[in-house]
Amino acid sequence: MERDHNGYRVYKTNDLNWIYLAKSLRGAGLSIESLIEFATLARKGGAVRSAQKDILHEQLTTLNEKLAEMKETQALLQYKIDTFDDHLAKFDSGEMNKDNAEELWKKPFLKHDKGEK
Repeated sequence: MERDHNGYRVYKTNDLNWIYLAKSLRGAGLSIESLIEFATLARKGGAVRSAQKDILHEQLTTLNEKLAEMKETQALLQYKIDTFDDHLAKFDSGEMNKDNAEELWKKPFLKHDKGEK
């Protein structure tokens, strides 16, 4: 790492890109071990670039799966908020009880990848 005459680090664009990438990948859930592996491969260069790209692909796949789960949870939360008062009123009136409560997991806005509906 280059330093100026006062001993402060001098960051180049490439250094800042690495910091930004590392923070972004960690924030998205990439493990420290995978991040270290990615950085180690980057220092080697050459033939290991495909391994680096594989790590990025794996992270994107994982992130897309997490986003899908989060969107499903978001839809469920929105549904619960939208129907909250009506739901409680049905319980209070006796129209709904623990034996005939709605089956949330069967709601059409929830997408199940296990074939469950």
